[in-house]
Amino acid sequence: MFTHVVQHIAFENLGNLEPMLRKHGYAISTFMAGVDELSPISKDDPDLLVVLGGPIGVYETDAYPYLETELQLIRDRIARNRPVLGICLGCQLIARALGADVYPGGTKEIGWAPLEIHGDVEGNVLAPMQDAAKVLHWHGDTFDLPAGATRLASSAVYPNQAFSYRVNVLALQFHLEVEPEALESWYLGHAHEIASVEGLTVPELREDGQRYGPALQGPAQQVWAKWLESLAAQGTVEAVA
Repeated sequence: MFTHVVQHIAFENLGNLEPMLRKHGYAISTFMAGVDELSPISKDDPDLLVVLGGPIGVYETDAYPYLETELQLIRDRIARNRPVLGICLGCQLIARALGADVYPGGTKEIGWAPLEIHGDVEGNVLAPMQDAAKVLHWHGDTFDLPAGATRLASSAVYPNQAFSYRVNVLALQFHLEVEPEALESWYLGHAHEIASVEGLTVPELREDGQRYGPALQGPAQQVWAKWLESLAAQGTVEAVA
């Protein structure tokens, strides 16, 4: 089995998702949006497509035309019932591919905050997050829930933090994949954005990252395992013995 990953910015990578993918038998190929040609993804038809985050908006296609290519990749896979996972910008791209509006929110949500898990918690793929005190949010845009999608989680700031579509599409607005040791790259790479938010400081983010980041790793691994195993159980991908 193999997965293709669309990455938009160097330090927003697979993080703690990478070892779980490898554990479940996936070979991984990474494509840098705007640098690498994305058309081989359609040709290869990977078992799983993962679209990661980045500091641009889905609606900025004039400035970043490869976003249109990503949207078409996602639309095509959803139409063929092929698995897709989106994180942050990837989540917003899935929402847009499903016909929902994506737009700037009234508040930048940056930092560590709790999630509210919706519906039948036991059946929710995010059920392990009940044990996580807080997760990392880092976005200024939000989106409407796509028609036919199931809302999985909300935060105090935005109602749509995660959703699923059918049985093999998972979209997460927050950063479940982030690893504590990688956070310093975020503080450097997003320095201007941090400075633009009144009252937000790097020392505060660093302190919260040290407090909540390690505790996130266990629940995150449980979520990834739960979802990847559900793909195998549905016959979407082959199970690994």
